[in-house]
Amino acid sequence: MTTLLLLQSELSTPLGKLILMHDESGNLRAADWDEYAARLPALLQRQYRDIDLKIQPHVTTKAHLNHERFTRYFDGDLHALEAIPLQLGGTDFQQQVWLALRHIPVGATWSYKDLASFISRPKACRAVGTANGLNPVAIVLPCHRVIGSSGSMVGYASGLARKRWLLQHEQALTSTQSSLFGIY
Repeated sequence: MTTLLLLQSELSTPLGKLILMHDESGNLRAADWDEYAARLPALLQRQYRDIDLKIQPHVTTKAHLNHERFTRYFDGDLHALEAIPLQLGGTDFQQQVWLALRHIPVGATWSYKDLASFISRPKACRAVGTANGLNPVAIVLPCHRVIGSSGSMVGYASGLARKRWLLQHEQALTSTQSSLFGIY
């Protein structure tokens, strides 16, 4: 069995402490908030089924560059995360959904139906929603930009309050929507 060493680091953000998992090459493999850190190993094991995962705390120079990119994003450089190198596990379908998320422009939102249509699977809205919920690198692959077909704020593994904050940060919510979703 192949072994994959993941280097875990932490980053303070306006939304709380973010746990980052990089491989030795500096590719981001997973990101989640501190209060959900316990679910990371199981999430990763589901995505890398035939690989023995070893996790240890360590920050490499390449991981530090990604920390800086996250900091720039939270400071207002909304395109800073686009430069973060990723290496994803998961099924071919999950990867297709996750990579399609990068096509949602900053400041915009898509519905699950829009995302399903984008990957040429217009009837797979529920499967797209399931894959979206398993996104291992939320924010970088912006699943927070996916909303319900009615424009409603639905599902986000890190909580709807974070989703609202991220959309407001990216100016994807109008003032009317912000009021409806309790941001103002």
